[in-house]
Amino acid sequence: MSEGRALLAMGALALMWGSSFFWIKIGLNAFSPTQLVLVRLVLGAAVLMALCLAQRHRLPAGRRLWAHLAVAALFHNAVPFLLFAIGEQTVNSGVTGVLNATTPLWALAVALVWGLERRPGRAQLGGLLLGFAGVLLIFAPWSATGLVSWGALAILAASASYGFVMVYEGRFLADAGASPIALAGAQMLTASGFLLLVMPVAGTTPIRLEPGALAAVAVLGVFSTGIAFALNYRLIAAQGAVATSTVGYLLPVVSVLLGTLLLDEALSPRVVAGMVVVLVGVALSRRRPAPVAVPAAAEPHAPAR
Repeated sequence: MSEGRALLAMGALALMWGSSFFWIKIGLNAFSPTQLVLVRLVLGAAVLMALCLAQRHRLPAGRRLWAHLAVAALFHNAVPFLLFAIGEQTVNSGVTGVLNATTPLWALAVALVWGLERRPGRAQLGGLLLGFAGVLLIFAPWSATGLVSWGALAILAASASYGFVMVYEGRFLADAGASPIALAGAQMLTASGFLLLVMPVAGTTPIRLEPGALAAVAVLGVFSTGIAFALNYRLIAAQGAVATSTVGYLLPVVSVLLGTLLLDEALSPRVVAGMVVVLVGVALSRRRPAPVAVPAAAEPHAPAR
């Protein structure tokens, strides 16, 4: 995948995931957190299965591969989706955005521990830290409430789960030989199964049939889950887990722009500056150190005759 196509894919992924917090907030007006996540996963799985049938992609085969998919479904879908839906009941969008932006830092830490990533160069590490600083500048969490709460802890745990599982997917699934659509579809099916196990305990509250909330969950399931996760696998295979995880820094930029365009929210100079810092940080984090030239071995001298 060329750099230009990778950037376009990251932009599309940022748009779908960056708007998901907005759709979750609206969807909670009709569903409980468990119900919302189950509907989201089932819709995502349905979209991906339809794409598999249309493009004649087979689902992955093999017990070991499905075991890895179960881990991915648990830590990239079932658990963090629930934690975000629970956390957003009590935590405002600013705190959510800052805590979610820790995902690239978690991913880098996991990749370094597993030995899957070379020690980052100064530009890459500086870009990761600068991107996070830009998110802080956008949301100014020091002036927000709820930064220290159970809801914030749930969102932080979800972000750590994302960071871990993106590296896990890069190691065990991205090069498994199956198409990104088939991998994402199998993952959504598995995650839906996990949520069905929870439904008898936490999913029995009455559903309120509000058209806006139903439409929000439909967008959340089709785009922010189904299509987004297929694209996520494609990016991990092409760019690596840590580089792909930096899309987390772009989510606040998307949410701010959506608020400006759709909700007539004002853009302050601080927020604009934060967006610029985020974009510079992401650009720096994508730089790779030039390969070290290895001098060619000297030609052995021919033995004297």
